[in-house]
Amino acid sequence: MQTDDTTLARQLPRSVALLGLATAMFLVILDAAMVNLAGSVIRRGLGLSAAELAVVVDAYLVTFAGLLLLGGRLADVLGARKVFLAGMTVYLAASAFCALAASGGMLIAGRIGQGIGAALLMPAALSLVLALYSSPAERTRAMGIWGAVAGAGSLIGVFLGGTLTEVFGWQAVFVTPVPFGVLGVLVVWRSVPPVPGRPGRFDGAGAVTITVGISGLALGMVTAADAGWTAPGTILGLVVGVVALAVFVSVERRSARPLVPLGVFRRKPVVTANLVMVLIGGTLTSLFFFLPQYQQEVLGMSPLAAGLAQLPLALMIIVGSAAAPLLAKRAGPSRALPIALVVLLAGFLWLALDATASGFSISLLGAFLLIGTGLGLGAVNATAMAVRDSADGESGLLSGLVNAAQQLGGAVGLAALAGIALTGTHISFTTAFLGEAGFVLAALILSLAAKAGGTR
Repeated sequence: MQTDDTTLARQLPRSVALLGLATAMFLVILDAAMVNLAGSVIRRGLGLSAAELAVVVDAYLVTFAGLLLLGGRLADVLGARKVFLAGMTVYLAASAFCALAASGGMLIAGRIGQGIGAALLMPAALSLVLALYSSPAERTRAMGIWGAVAGAGSLIGVFLGGTLTEVFGWQAVFVTPVPFGVLGVLVVWRSVPPVPGRPGRFDGAGAVTITVGISGLALGMVTAADAGWTAPGTILGLVVGVVALAVFVSVERRSARPLVPLGVFRRKPVVTANLVMVLIGGTLTSLFFFLPQYQQEVLGMSPLAAGLAQLPLALMIIVGSAAAPLLAKRAGPSRALPIALVVLLAGFLWLALDATASGFSISLLGAFLLIGTGLGLGAVNATAMAVRDSADGESGLLSGLVNAAQQLGGAVGLAALAGIALTGTHISFTTAFLGEAGFVLAALILSLAAKAGGTR
């Protein structure tokens, strides 16, 4: 994205602009937290199976992940402020549609609309943040604030999700984001000046193939939950996904204006950070899909009680996010990420060991505190590593890439764990939590290998 950082900073209070832009992350996390808390009620209200509820979640994640890279390219070409405002409008309209859903099909359609809006507004918001904060140290601090706002979305979401579901029904969780989004639009419109885009064309073929690829993999894995791994639908989805992703790579190699210039993957920090974000995304999404159902179906909690019990976890995401820049400064960027992942791994192993408990306990609280801290530290440091050295004209690309990595991991990770943890109407929560610990362990190994190889 072409921009004059000095002029942009002089024209607006950066703190106000940053908070307005962070509304995008706040909204996405708020909505996800509330929808996950309401998952069991939505499932009963619309007569969905556990696997069908996973499809409702994945419909949003697949669309979000598949179009994020195109959203980043649009932000660079058309101007990030314009794309942010357009994306927020689409997202809020789709949220209102979800509230009116009378069937699983309508809800899936609304969630797809939310995914389209989020794919436009998220990379545009992060691109504008990178324009406001140009040095690596400033960007790490900005990512700490960004992550803390995300944690606030989770904190408020788990409280409101349970409360609103019990008092007003599950439809309320889709209405609530609308006023927050309108406020964010007004703040950004008043505080962030228009940013000129860069001339260029859009890689439509790349956007289509990567969306089909991610969709095929995710839906194939979700199908496995009901029909098994050898079912025709499962195999077809996986084959289509792999072939489409292979075609995507071929398209990008030949395109004069690729959606993702493949040369970016020669940067070791970018590759490591995005692979870690894939695994963190799978961990985060599957955790907040399975955890509320575990709390309500195994521990016997109401939606409100489940939300209140998750408040310490959400609070520690804020604390971990705010502390991430300090950890990076004290330990160094190459050490901060492995430290965060060790904390996160300890929390998931603790949770898996307590998955057969008969009620909420101090032991589970300890696991929640570790998981929240590890998620905050890990997501912020991985994001900072991915975008720290972005140059003019690629901030939208790198911010779209790291967001796409997280959402891709969320879609495929949830689908993979649903495939092994769901058997008809039965959910093996121990299997799900151990699978999440496996994701974190893989991320830790990647970060340690990158550190040993000289990533700074």
